Amino acid sequence: MKFSKIYIGLLFGATLVSCSDDENNTPSIQAPDTYIFTRDGASSVSYSGQTTRIAMSHELGSALKDDSRTKEEMLAMFGHEEGNADFSDADLNASDKNIKSKTAASAEFAGSSVDAADIRTQLENWISNQDDEVFAKWNDVASAGSAGQLVDGTSTRYVSAEGIEYNQVIAKTLIGALLADQILNNYLSQTVLDEGTNVDDNDAEVVVEGKTYTNMEHKWDEAYGYVYGGSEDQPGDLLKYIGSVDGNENYTGIADAIEDAFILGRAAIVANEYTVRDGQAEIIRENISKVIAVRAVHYLQGGKVALEAAKDAANDNLFGGAFHDLSEGLGFVYSLQFTRKPNTDSPYFSKEEVEGFIDDILANENGLWNASSTTLDEVSEEIVDAFGLVMAEAVQ
Repeated sequence: MKFSKIYIGLLFGATLVSCSDDENNTPSIQAPDTYIFTRDGASSVSYSGQTTRIAMSHELGSALKDDSRTKEEMLAMFGHEEGNADFSDADLNASDKNIKSKTAASAEFAGSSVDAADIRTQLENWISNQDDEVFAKWNDVASAGSAGQLVDGTSTRYVSAEGIEYNQVIAKTLIGALLADQILNNYLSQTVLDEGTNVDDNDAEVVVEGKTYTNMEHKWDEAYGYVYGGSEDQPGDLLKYIGSVDGNENYTGIADAIEDAFILGRAAIVANEYTVRDGQAEIIRENISKVIAVRAVHYLQGGKVALEAAKDAANDNLFGGAFHDLSEGLGFVYSLQFTRKPNTDSPYFSKEEVEGFIDDILANENGLWNASSTTLDEVSEEIVDAFGLVMAEAVQ
């Protein structure tokens, strides 16, 4: 729901209620219907770097499904250097941006610099494994302990010896490690928004040299760009899954809650109302974190059901659908370490905890081929409990 005028009272945390200024002595802020902000007749919104990285991640995702590509080419896409011809888009090649440098790189990432380096190395290992293990067996029929393809109807899944679709794990991990981390733990943090002279400059409308925005406005815009900065043809993956969760009747309205908070938070910055700004940041943190959790449970449980059906039918090809869901689930589970509990500096799960979940899921011989339904339930239940979700609602 959008409002041409939003008058708010900030009572505590991320809770907002409508009220009069006279009753609560709280600020009134006029927010636009959509994320449009101007200064002197020109747009003051800019998030081109986010659009660039979303486009780069899409090209990397396509390369991970093309067995003619080499690991060297895909690793170069991940860690692109300005001027190198790593992409089909000349503008991306000319860019000084890349995916790797912003992965697990937020100002308030809960882990250490060693953890961040380890996460990037993990992604590079998965990229290399796609070439070494999966591309090498691209035309072989997969079976327990052997990589290859599984054809189920019109869908062909290409998996490792453990049944892992690396391209799915990588894509869903980047939703957390790149997109969510930069939004929740970087650009919406007070560490970044209030850095240096940002507050004084914003109060005085001192814009960045040669630009139409203040530095604080721009940082908020960059967070917005990691959700909404994709193209019309290729929206960002996070926006896609916000839509998926919003389509679940149990979470209808979550997409509007996130978008409205972005709009009102940006309007609060224009109005120099930083308590309101921070309240909107907490709303965004809570709801984007919930999206990651809901999809983790959805895919773990969907994969569990499909895996049981494949085992009952004794049909290897039916494992393809199960592995697809479980691989997406593994990526979303890994992304849980980049979530943020509202009004804290902590994620819902640590790096060690999510790695423990993944190790448990893959613990049996041949990994996903023999994944335990009990283990999938236990991991799902831990996520549900931590987020205060209802299992039956999240799996829909």
